[in-house]
Amino acid sequence: MEADYASLLEAVRASAERLDASAVRLTDRQAREPSLLPGWTRGHVLTHLAASAGAYRWMLAVARTGTPPGPRPDSAELARRLREGAGRGADALVADLRSGLDGLLADAAALPAGRRTVLVTALAGWRHPAWYVLWRAWRELEVHHVDLQLPPGPHRWPRAFVLRALEESTAALAEREVSVARVEAEDLGRSWALGGPGAVVRGPGHALLTWFAGRGSAAALHSDAPLPGLPPWPLPPVPGWG
Repeated sequence: MEADYASLLEAVRASAERLDASAVRLTDRQAREPSLLPGWTRGHVLTHLAASAGAYRWMLAVARTGTPPGPRPDSAELARRLREGAGRGADALVADLRSGLDGLLADAAALPAGRRTVLVTALAGWRHPAWYVLWRAWRELEVHHVDLQLPPGPHRWPRAFVLRALEESTAALAEREVSVARVEAEDLGRSWALGGPGAVVRGPGHALLTWFAGRGSAAALHSDAPLPGLPPWPLPPVPGWG
């Protein structure tokens, strides 16, 4: 677990650096343009990422001390902050994001090894060990980078990220009995049986993941049956996963 924690921390750091390199080039006009998410501008995405970093820091503080560091913003408060923060200029958006991510990386690096398995509670109510905060942060940074519609696209996702996300997603979907029998990531040499009746879906790993995540076209996928609708992503992991 120690080695995995260190690798996750470095993955989050690298993802944050790539995102910063894209975001720092934004103009004020571009920050107000639509993102890939319906109804959200790029400013909404960057504001959300900064707020998520704060939420993850809150959970790490609970893991470290056993005590909440203060009131936790609820969904209504987060929605208000998103609404009010999205219209800021590009420089302010990037500064807020950097501050949040720098703080998250510092807090994660300082979390004692003995506290990394402490259970913390997501805002949606499900529980996970503190180390899983790093996976959630990595996943959010990579996917929302795509939502900004700035380079790099999904085809540039790190192989380790795609593989881990597919492993977790297929396990969670198998528990929900979707109409998919099997998915095959042809470029990764991996496949997963979902156990349901229905399609066998093949394609590049990043294309499978964009389909799971509801991002972009499924044109790069090949299926022997119509692709079914999928539940909202990401799904909480099945118990014992990871």
